[in-house]
Amino acid sequence: MPLHPPPLRILGHGARPGVKEAEAALVEHYPRLVRLAYLTLPPSLGRHRRVLAAHAAVQRALHGDAGALSEAGAEGVPAPRSGDAPAESPHTPAYAGVRLRVVRTSLAYERKPRWWPGRAPSPAALRPSVPVVRGLRLFPRAGGMDEFALDRALADVAAPVRAALGLLLLESLTEDATRTLLAEAGDADASASVGAAAHVAGSDHDRVRRMLRSEEFDPCTVQTRPSDLLRRRHRVRAGAAALVLLVLAGGGLALTADAGTGTSHSPSPAPLGAVPGGALDPAALLRTAPGVWADTSRVDFSAWPPRGGRTEDRELLGRALASWAAPPVEATVTTAPGTAAVPPAQPPRLLFAGELGGEAVVLFHDGGVRVVRYAEPLGEERSPTLDFARVDDADVTTAAALAVGRTTTSARYLLAPWVAESTTRDLLAPDTPARALDVDGDGITAAVPRPAAAGDCLSWPVMQLRSSGRIVEKHAFLVTDLGDITPVHLTHTPRPGSGAPARQPREATGPEALTGWARTACSLRDLRHSGVRAVNNWHFAEQPLPGTRSRADWVCTRADTWSGPGRILVQFAAPAVSPTAPAEVVSDRRNTALCSRFGQHVVSGVHWRSPAGAWYVLAAGSRAVERIEVAGSVHGGSDGPTLAVRAPRETSFRVNARLRGGGTMSSAG
Repeated sequence: MPLHPPPLRILGHGARPGVKEAEAALVEHYPRLVRLAYLTLPPSLGRHRRVLAAHAAVQRALHGDAGALSEAGAEGVPAPRSGDAPAESPHTPAYAGVRLRVVRTSLAYERKPRWWPGRAPSPAALRPSVPVVRGLRLFPRAGGMDEFALDRALADVAAPVRAALGLLLLESLTEDATRTLLAEAGDADASASVGAAAHVAGSDHDRVRRMLRSEEFDPCTVQTRPSDLLRRRHRVRAGAAALVLLVLAGGGLALTADAGTGTSHSPSPAPLGAVPGGALDPAALLRTAPGVWADTSRVDFSAWPPRGGRTEDRELLGRALASWAAPPVEATVTTAPGTAAVPPAQPPRLLFAGELGGEAVVLFHDGGVRVVRYAEPLGEERSPTLDFARVDDADVTTAAALAVGRTTTSARYLLAPWVAESTTRDLLAPDTPARALDVDGDGITAAVPRPAAAGDCLSWPVMQLRSSGRIVEKHAFLVTDLGDITPVHLTHTPRPGSGAPARQPREATGPEALTGWARTACSLRDLRHSGVRAVNNWHFAEQPLPGTRSRADWVCTRADTWSGPGRILVQFAAPAVSPTAPAEVVSDRRNTALCSRFGQHVVSGVHWRSPAGAWYVLAAGSRAVERIEVAGSVHGGSDGPTLAVRAPRETSFRVNARLRGGGTMSSAG
């Protein structure tokens, strides 16, 4: 469904020529302006509101002071970089003025005046949008996994950084021109925004540019879906009932007594949280046929067939659905970060209904974003529990298992129908072979030990699963329990010089990966109950240690959440007597794109004591780092990705690096 620009109006007599030229530029280049606005706007708006806001930002670009518009950007119009700008690139004063106002309006969505309360949107976000869509949800067509990952990485950075990325790669402006435009648009630190945008883009600008020009970021070609029909219908009814009450009260009309009872009644609106209709009807539950998973390209929870001994128990399913829609006061409800505990908007998909560990358990999938676990005790007057977890864009590995039953020390999982082999192993015993894991006819595993949440970290149990050759031949992978009902996928990126392509995560089942995880597994404790989807160990540098013949590993452990933001732990693994001695956590950063495909460079430093007792400042960077410098209480520099400088233990320092091909960066912590 292409969204077209508004028709070109013929301005009346007396209109300023600059405004007429600007309007012509807006209509002619409407799609590229809307794409730039969509990229800059905060992803937290949601795709529907973001699409509408992008069109509104562009269509409002002609509003306001016509003189300011006609003159905006007229001086110093940036020239395109040779070879970068597309043939149709409209570098004219009129277009530059419109673009400036589009960027300024888009940036305003993340600004709040000091008096604005809490997390409410900025006044710019509350202006009525020019496009109004009722009864439909709009969203751009989905791209591939690379585009999806880029969108998640962009959610971690500020709006000026996203705007800078669009200006650099979509508009082909120079860095100086981008800084100037952002400063005019109200960015207080335009230089930092441009630098951060260059960091997000990495070294492969052409690849990121292609992704930004894909359908994932095109709000002019959108798909449509109905909005929440049940809730919309309910609001209409509630509004009508409220209107009737208002009319009756205002007119002073007497209510008629109920014949034979003497009681009076008036219309009363249903509670707004109610979900009438088929969404709560056990007979309307979606059920996937058993063999669908082997004949579909969408291998996720939508391909799971219903399993368990009580899939036809409508009373149990009805209680589960009713509790989901309106949890009882005594129910225990847990939600993974970024997961909404709202009622279903349509009939969900049934994944499991059966008895396990003294409970009746039901698992639902709501069709795209969430899985819900309902459990009620058997034969006891205990309250039920509800667990909500986010699972949008799950795949073969992240949709491979769900915790169907759990105690403080173990968990039992329902495995995906495509899991052909299941074993367990201990990450702190990398040389110990995996042990077979029993699975019953419904796909439920025997009890799997859970990692200890406190105390000594003596073991780290994981499941090693292998998918069926009918979808991926001999694809083995690791998952572990971090407290949510969805286990976490563990991967590994080999160290430089091992022959592996740069920044390409592998499954963590080989000897090198298991050895690396043995040093870093216990750091996973810090990630419990944080809605983590997958964790990757990137061995980004290997450093010779001064005064020894030994080498140390630098590891960036990145956790990606289902809701988008990522967290990294940079760890320094010096030689140790034990192969499972925990690495030292050097830095801990949240909401960052570092150590992902959109944050391909990293540098960090640490104090280290040699076996002879001498203290050093050590620093290391990823393979694109060509020079490292330390400053502060100690100064030093080194060509290459590692550095070692003699310095007292109490020395304060900061690390900076220069990248091949230009660009600089500072320490991750």
